[in-house]
Amino acid sequence: MSEKVDAPTSSDASLSKGQPDNGTGPKAIIKNVDMSEDMQQEAVDVAHAALEKYNIEKDIAAQIKKEFDKRHGPTWHVVVGKNFGSYVTHETKHFIYFYIGTLAILIWKS
Repeated sequence: MSEKVDAPTSSDASLSKGQPDNGTGPKAIIKNVDMSEDMQQEAVDVAHAALEKYNIEKDIAAQIKKEFDKRHGPTWHVVVGKNFGSYVTHETKHFIYFYIGTLAILIWKS
């Protein structure tokens, strides 16, 4: 089993590093991450696709989870919203927290 790491998040944290999104919508702003660069880009791309397909936060989260479970095996967890706090334990190299516009997206594997 992979090592787990506690990772605090808050959806109103200050801005840190930005990631380009290849022109598909608002730029993704990475707030906290423990994930490979390739998987980070995949997370942003999957989130953009879900945002194009759905308007309801729970549907966006469900689509992202479904994609990550399919691509990387279970068990992924996803929170999508404009105002939430969290503190999760995750497998090493399987955590990302970012914004697309005003929407915060938290993805982790446990």
